[in-house]
Amino acid sequence: MKLHHSIFLVPCSVFILASCSVSKQISKQANTILLNDTAISTGHIGISIYEPATGKYWYNYDATKYFIPASNTKLFTLYAGMKYLGDSLVAARLKTAGASVSVYPSGDPTFLNPEFEFQPLFNNLASFKIIYINNNTWRSDALGNGWAWNDYGDYYMAERSSFPIYNNLIDFSLKNGTIAVSNKAIEILSRERSGSPIQFNPETKKAASDKFIIERSYENNDFYIKDANSSFRKKSIPFKTDPEFVAALLKDTLKVEDVTFFRSDAPGNIISGISIIHSQPADSLFKPMMHRSDNFFAEQTLLMASNERLGYMNDEAMIDTLLRTDLKDVPQKPKWVDGSGLSRYNLFTPQSFVYILNKMKNEFGWDRIKNILPTGGTGTLASYYKKEAGFIYAKTGTLSNNCSLSGYMITKKGKFLIFSVLANNYSTGATPVRKAVEQFLVGIREKY
Repeated sequence: MKLHHSIFLVPCSVFILASCSVSKQISKQANTILLNDTAISTGHIGISIYEPATGKYWYNYDATKYFIPASNTKLFTLYAGMKYLGDSLVAARLKTAGASVSVYPSGDPTFLNPEFEFQPLFNNLASFKIIYINNNTWRSDALGNGWAWNDYGDYYMAERSSFPIYNNLIDFSLKNGTIAVSNKAIEILSRERSGSPIQFNPETKKAASDKFIIERSYENNDFYIKDANSSFRKKSIPFKTDPEFVAALLKDTLKVEDVTFFRSDAPGNIISGISIIHSQPADSLFKPMMHRSDNFFAEQTLLMASNERLGYMNDEAMIDTLLRTDLKDVPQKPKWVDGSGLSRYNLFTPQSFVYILNKMKNEFGWDRIKNILPTGGTGTLASYYKKEAGFIYAKTGTLSNNCSLSGYMITKKGKFLIFSVLANNYSTGATPVRKAVEQFLVGIREKY
């Protein structure tokens, strides 16, 4: 018995010592590279490194504390999309009656988005004369909870809506004093108002160069040239997504007699006699969402998942449902308020990101994950981890004075790791923080 007991204890002791040794070595690296970094030390940082094969954490530093994650929030949104949107996005549900059709929108952001040439919903709707859009399933706001209101005119804060069109953006460009736009939005606004919604400020003369500044009124779709001789050659600005304007835009684009938004008393989109129109492969939306950290795609993904899971579009209700069901065992329950991470109200821990990354790999498979997340030298990692391409896949997150990186790593010895590094409230820009995190993670990959 003593001999057998000793044989059992020796390998266990070796394993424990090895684990302690790895943790101490990583702790030393973290102290040298991250915790004492002159940029990071002005703020706070949380780190978690986990090995799925053994179910063991290699290293944790403030890994159960809460941080503003910025666009790392999109990892939780990605899970919702992969879980509930299937292989192909639902463009809309239709119920036909002769020359008219009732549309039950899904929130699909690919409709007439120039990135997606295949437009089955457009082709279907163009065959009708009258289009009724039932907006009963829309139960959200155009802007998210805690978003910075004065970013409303920037492309990354396009309004959320039940029936997105043209990415809910207008692309402006200026050449030889002439303004060009990407779609018919301005033409329709001009027709409705008997005059252009684009106005030069009184002190600004007609553009003499190919650079300009254009802004939109907060209250409506009025646009103003502020200084025609500086700043942008091109500018993408979100438009106000009020139903009347979108209906007019759809009517003109589809060349139909009439388009009307309305609300019915019928609950949700549970109706008989409908057909489902699919648009794009789901991953063709998820990949750009993660590679360029597309806020609009993320917000609409969460709303689409809500529509499929709950029968209506409400981000708050969907988040609550996910945290009570699919994600009920998350280590530290996050304060999760939007799909994109634009809000500083979001609070997550490093261990919660390790959890969601491990859950996604287990449920959806490594091959699919690799196709969606950027690796070194691509997407938002274009300037980082270039030598680690194919070995590190991760999602970045950036707000002023906050940056995050959570993802997967394959070490040089073949170890598969999941990591999360969240840095908040440093007083510098993000670049020195990102470089320090890169040095830390590359060091782990090379050593183990």
